[in-house]
Amino acid sequence: MLELTVEQISMGQSAVDKSAALHLLAERLVSDGLVADGYLAGLQAREAQGSTFLGQGIAIPHGTPETRELVHATGVRLLQFPEGVDWGDGQIVYLAIGIAARSDEHLRLLQLLTRALGETDLAEALRRASSAEALLKLLQGAPQELALDAQMIGLGVPAEDFDELVWRAARLLTRAECVGSGFAGVLQQVDPLPLGEGLWWLHSEQAVRQPGLAFVTPQQALRHNGQPVHGLFCLASLGAAHQALLERLCTLLIEGRGQELCRATNSRTVLEVLGGELPADWPSARIGLANAHGLHARPAKELAQLAKHFDGEIRLRLIDSGQPAVSAKSLSKLLSLGARRGQILEIIAEPAIANDALPALLAAIEAGLGEEVEALAPVVEAVIDVMAEPELVAPAAGALIQGVAAAPGIACGPAHIQVQREFDYPLRGESLPIERQRLQHALANVNHEIEALTQRSPAKAIREIFITHQEMLADPDLTDEVDQRLRQGESAAAAWMAVIDAAARQQEALHDALLAERAADLRDIGRRVLAQLCGEADVPAPEQPYVLVMEEVGPSDVARLDPQRVAGILTARGGATAHSAIVARALGIPAVVGAGDAVLLIAPGTPLLLDGQRGRLAVAPAAEELERALAERDRREQRLHAAKARRLEPAITRDGHAIEVFANIGESAGIEAVVDQGAEGVGLLRTELIFMAHQQAPDEAVQEAEYRRVLDGLDGRPLVVRTLDVGGDKPLPYWPIAKEENPFLGVRGIRLTLQRPHVMESQLRALLRAAGDRPLRIMFPMVGQLEEWRQARAMVERLREEIAVSDLQLGIMIEVPSAALLAPVLAQEVDFFSIGTNDLTQYTLAIDRGHPSLSAQADGLHPAVLQLIDITVRAAHAHGKWVGVCGELAADPQAVALLLGLGVDELSVAARSIAEVKAEVRELNFEHAQQLARQALLQGSAGAVRALVETR
Repeated sequence: MLELTVEQISMGQSAVDKSAALHLLAERLVSDGLVADGYLAGLQAREAQGSTFLGQGIAIPHGTPETRELVHATGVRLLQFPEGVDWGDGQIVYLAIGIAARSDEHLRLLQLLTRALGETDLAEALRRASSAEALLKLLQGAPQELALDAQMIGLGVPAEDFDELVWRAARLLTRAECVGSGFAGVLQQVDPLPLGEGLWWLHSEQAVRQPGLAFVTPQQALRHNGQPVHGLFCLASLGAAHQALLERLCTLLIEGRGQELCRATNSRTVLEVLGGELPADWPSARIGLANAHGLHARPAKELAQLAKHFDGEIRLRLIDSGQPAVSAKSLSKLLSLGARRGQILEIIAEPAIANDALPALLAAIEAGLGEEVEALAPVVEAVIDVMAEPELVAPAAGALIQGVAAAPGIACGPAHIQVQREFDYPLRGESLPIERQRLQHALANVNHEIEALTQRSPAKAIREIFITHQEMLADPDLTDEVDQRLRQGESAAAAWMAVIDAAARQQEALHDALLAERAADLRDIGRRVLAQLCGEADVPAPEQPYVLVMEEVGPSDVARLDPQRVAGILTARGGATAHSAIVARALGIPAVVGAGDAVLLIAPGTPLLLDGQRGRLAVAPAAEELERALAERDRREQRLHAAKARRLEPAITRDGHAIEVFANIGESAGIEAVVDQGAEGVGLLRTELIFMAHQQAPDEAVQEAEYRRVLDGLDGRPLVVRTLDVGGDKPLPYWPIAKEENPFLGVRGIRLTLQRPHVMESQLRALLRAAGDRPLRIMFPMVGQLEEWRQARAMVERLREEIAVSDLQLGIMIEVPSAALLAPVLAQEVDFFSIGTNDLTQYTLAIDRGHPSLSAQADGLHPAVLQLIDITVRAAHAHGKWVGVCGELAADPQAVALLLGLGVDELSVAARSIAEVKAEVRELNFEHAQQLARQALLQGSAGAVRALVETR
């Protein structure tokens, strides 16, 4: 019987054509004593009768029945041709298997090769094989089943960008021993494939040991190539093992069910959808690890040996690590967990042995696994369902929820919940006339809705957005493509969404900021029409003022906000410096953010009471609580009315200490109105907004006109200008900037403008020329080193030799912790400091202020941030320099007293907050504020600081 062995294989052969390859095979068969001379003629005769090319780069040359008498012994010899041999008809052979057989024994070889031939990439693998062992394994190894189980699923994994998400997926495959250590690096060179609905696909066959599929979803919202990333499939490809899964996935996407994977909260759901191996409902127990040095070699060996006493599978998992469970019988796997003292271990045992194994293993771990241990605080040991996860429930009536104070004020009204809904619709239509009528009816209804919004919107910019939506509805190209799909039998909903999605993807692929906005508009209008087609139009907002409840309020949502009807804003996510908070403060709408996902489950119409200053939410409050809150709101409105009346007066405390209150602005338009609201100057002109308002970089003359307009409007009041602050996180469409892994920690602010001195010089010239004899203060952003400041100052001083300016001060923004710590050195050279608390907070606390789950903790009243402000002020005052605060913290009512007490000289806030901040200062006593600030510096958290201020 024919069998394949390593000794039969000759690697790295070369032949110019098939004839030469047959000669080599015949010589090998003869030399090894399998056939007599003359067998070559039989090989050639067989090829003349019909090619022996088998497929997948394999040929099986053998003799004719007439040459069987030349066979001395049954056997085979294999020659690998890495450069390939043309076997005729363009068929390239990388492996020729010469057969010497007295009968039909070669049919047995065909049976052995059948499964190997099913490998979709076998030919390439045979060509690349570097050893006889590897080649034999390719031929003998039947296609392995695709590994897909709970260990290969990662839901809500922490990832800052797409590349890190890929690395997380590759790590799951590595731990499952599907791939080698180089697999993650290989994936970085592969172009990912978007599947739709935020799902992406990546695969490679390099460094693969066995086929496996990992699926991961990101903890926070990600985008890649301008498209959302809700989930990533990462395939370790080997043969056709993934074929059935791929077919199932395609069907799933065609049915529009991809979101089932993205929204999954446990691995069982994913496996049920994909048809993977469902995890068994095995009993488990948890225990804290008490060993002083963690689960190192000696205790791990004890645990592995004990586990081996039980005839069944036992797994061990480190709770909250995100790592899959490993075999408790493998010493190397146990060590790979890296378990430390105090961490919680979960033991999972096969049901047949669980009653004996779990108690024995728990007792051994508690006893120290052969080491003396100091007991931990007791933990609850309980048999649990490894797949069970807590379920969110809506807050009950009377519930009080602590969120993040985002915009001051009291708001009450019915809840109006706005969450993105999923629509269920058929893929096939009833008939062409019916589906056409449905589409036309939906388009007409949406057009009518938009027309009403357009007429109601007072702002020109908002009206223009809605007019754009109407133009999209009337786009003949879109409707023609939809009609083509309707003719093919698709439903109106399926055809409409397919065309909208394709058009949006096409625009997103162009990587243009303006076109990306149009893609967002397309998706928005697409969902409006889909809602009509599905009979689920938007729930109308209540007629009376309501509380808007959303996951997060992004900049694009501003167009929909009607300040006359939105009494308050409540978001599930976000922090005090998130977009929702900034938007709310700009519009004067009380807001609480970061209140948790459970608030999205509140029933529409439920009465809500928001306290935007304290960050509290009351659900269906009692009548007396509501009455107290409304009375407080009335008192606040009276205070605001009184503050507005005194808005032009200076801000002086009761004991005579003055502090300047300036305005933050982003453009020259409306500067007169800013002054009318009480601004004593401009404390922050964000010049990047001027650059963003143009289709190309504004030249020196354009910039000078903008700056001159602001200075003219200020009529002698000081202007503090921040030089161009763009970078990886704030790119300009006409100024390409290389993509960075973490743009917040990359080339931005002064780091970027120093690299492009011609841009910086042009801006500085425009500023100096516009100033004349008016007070101009120039500050540089993102300064973290003394040398950066000196380079910027030198540039200004050189330009001053050309352009005379009588009242100029140069300073820096304190937004990098290193700048605050260097303040005693920098204060000797700068004229002033302006503290940007938004960035200073996120850099100090290492929390991205846009992070979906952590941003609520990015609070500028954290004692660590206050300590840096204190260092900055002390250093500046020691050298006779002034300090301003231009971050969002300056308008926080609970922060004003502390900033005053720390000695800040100027607060710069949004124009509508000026009167309120001045009024707040007038109610304070400077000495008391100083004492309060000293106490705040001794607190341990932002919450403790806010509680201290609350009780002052």
